[in-house]
Amino acid sequence: MQIVGCPREIKKQENRVALTPSGSRQLTRNGVRVLIEKGAGSGADYEDAEYERAGAEIAPDARTVFERADVVIKVKEPQPSEIAMLGKGQTLFTYLHLAANKDLTETLVATGVTAIAYETIEVGPRLPLLEPMSEVAGRMSVLVGAYYLAKHEGGRGTLLGGVPGVLPGRVTIIGGGTCGVNAAKVATGVGAETTILELSSERMTWLDTAMPAARTVYSSEAALLDLLPSTDLLVGAVLVPGARAPKLVTRDMLQLMRPGTVAVDIAVDQGGCLETTRPTTHENPIFTEEGVIHYCVANMPGAYARTSTQALTNVTLPYLQLLASHSLENACARHPELVGGINCIDGRLTCPEVGEAHGIEVSDPGIPAVP
Repeated sequence: MQIVGCPREIKKQENRVALTPSGSRQLTRNGVRVLIEKGAGSGADYEDAEYERAGAEIAPDARTVFERADVVIKVKEPQPSEIAMLGKGQTLFTYLHLAANKDLTETLVATGVTAIAYETIEVGPRLPLLEPMSEVAGRMSVLVGAYYLAKHEGGRGTLLGGVPGVLPGRVTIIGGGTCGVNAAKVATGVGAETTILELSSERMTWLDTAMPAARTVYSSEAALLDLLPSTDLLVGAVLVPGARAPKLVTRDMLQLMRPGTVAVDIAVDQGGCLETTRPTTHENPIFTEEGVIHYCVANMPGAYARTSTQALTNVTLPYLQLLASHSLENACARHPELVGGINCIDGRLTCPEVGEAHGIEVSDPGIPAVP
């Protein structure tokens, strides 16, 4: 059995933690040693004593966690001080989003660490470790969008749900995946006129049946040009697994939206799907371009840290148990989708989408099949 280490997240205003006390209990009952940095769970309202009761050890600082852990679990991509503590022989298990950051990619590869990204583990058409955060971000996008439409926040003063005798606001969602569906659930729930742009005809058929209150439109530049002038809230919910998000809304297109309308770009972690997108924080979440209020917080689910931590642990725990109990080769043999999660190993980049985004040579991870 290996040691699983969970440091405190140090990215600005990131309150999630990669493991709940109940997750720690399940690991320790199965013979895994769990090391939690002091205060790691406080942002999600988990106290050190809860982890100790669950059988975890409390480490005084991050360095102790990184020095002792065989498998390091995190929520967000490693920051420079954390990268300096990673090395060959260790496994890093976290959200990476490397396609949006070449410097991070190069420095992480150079450590020799085996880095497995939650967001590139695919099971059929699904991204099971990304889905919970997509659900949170999708639902949250309409909540924050509705708030910033208020006049006192610089918005047009449009209430998305309208009132009797007054038309509701209009929400346009680019992408009918997990993020888009959850955004649409909230938008239709408050009574907004909701349109989802989607490329897959099969997905549109499903959306039409599952969400009759929302309209579906084939995603194209022509459709956006038609919808943007009347859109009050634009939600960018585009995802290409492991790759940079395509820039679907140019600055010129954004000028079609009326002053005081709002754009929420959930795809900001992967570079954003609006030309005008740039990452923001929960402390300073918005900026205005072309009269449109932009909300581009790169760790949206961190605002609801406890819910997000619980949802994340639910889906990562089975894989974490596997990685802590077996060699990487054996873990991948039991769950082959783990191979697709390996973004770098032994100083080599292994994710094709990241390599394409940055023009870096990619090699096969070289994980042999083990029966």
